[in-house]
Amino acid sequence: MTHLLVQLSDLHIRAPGERAYGRVDTAGHLQTAVQAVLRLPQTPLAVLVTGDLVDDGSAAAYAHLRSLLSPLRCPLYLLPGNHDERESLRQAFPDHPHLQRPGPAGSVQYEVALPGVRLLVVDTVVAQASHGALCEQRLDWLDQALAAEPATPTLIAMHHPPFDTYLGYMDRIGLREGAAGLLALVARHPQVQRIVCGHLHRSMQRLWAGTLVLTAPSTAHQAWLSFGQEGGNGWGREPPGFLVHAWQRGDDLVSHLAFCEPAEGPYRFRG
Repeated sequence: MTHLLVQLSDLHIRAPGERAYGRVDTAGHLQTAVQAVLRLPQTPLAVLVTGDLVDDGSAAAYAHLRSLLSPLRCPLYLLPGNHDERESLRQAFPDHPHLQRPGPAGSVQYEVALPGVRLLVVDTVVAQASHGALCEQRLDWLDQALAAEPATPTLIAMHHPPFDTYLGYMDRIGLREGAAGLLALVARHPQVQRIVCGHLHRSMQRLWAGTLVLTAPSTAHQAWLSFGQEGGNGWGREPPGFLVHAWQRGDDLVSHLAFCEPAEGPYRFRG
C-alpha cells in the first residue's frame, strides 16, 4: 500500500476580505489548493503545513485559516513560520494537542508516528524577525528524538531551510543560526530521509548532511527567480503548488511536485 503525506506551505492567509500585499488573494488560492488535495486519487494520511500559515499573526487570520482548511478529510499538522504568532496559533487550534504542548524555549516541536515513517516537526522561528534560528535546546530535542528511534525512516519538517539558495535576499532572511549544528546532528542520524521546508516560495532541492532537503512552493505567490544580492526580493504569479511525499513500508520516500490548478487530462499514452 502506498501512503501519502501532502505538504502545503506559505499560505499567508489574512482576515476575510483582505489580500496579501493588497493584491494576492491568498484565501482564494488556498481554497484551490484544498480542492487539489481533495482531487488526489487517494486520501492522504495527513496534510503538513510548513509555516507562514497566516500573513500577520492575527486572531482573525487564524480563524479564517481554520475555516479554509476545514474541508480536508485527514489529520492536519501545523508549524509556524516567521509570519506566524505561536500563541495565536495555539488559541485558534485548541483541539490540536501537539500544538498545546510547548516545546523547548516555548517552541512548537513535536513528533508524529506515521505507518513506516516518523515525522519530527522543528520550530525555526525567531519572534518578530524574518530570519530563522535553531538554539541548542531545540537541537538537543531533535537529537534526543532521533536517537530514540535510529531504525525508523524519518522526515524532519521546519520552516526556514538550512542551505544557501544563491537568491541573496532570501538567504539574508534564512536560517542564520544553528545550521552548522543541525548539519552535524543530521549527519549522525542516517535514518533522516528528508528535511522538508517552506519559506522560499519556490521548489528547491539540495543534498545536505547526507540527506535530501526540499522546499515547497507557496499555495499562492512565488518568489521571483533571480540571482545575486537582491535575488528573490519580489514575487510573481507562477503556478502555485504543493508537495506529495509517497512511500511504502520498507521503501524510501518519493517526493512529487503537484500544481494547484486543475489540468486537462489524463489521456492514455497509448490507445
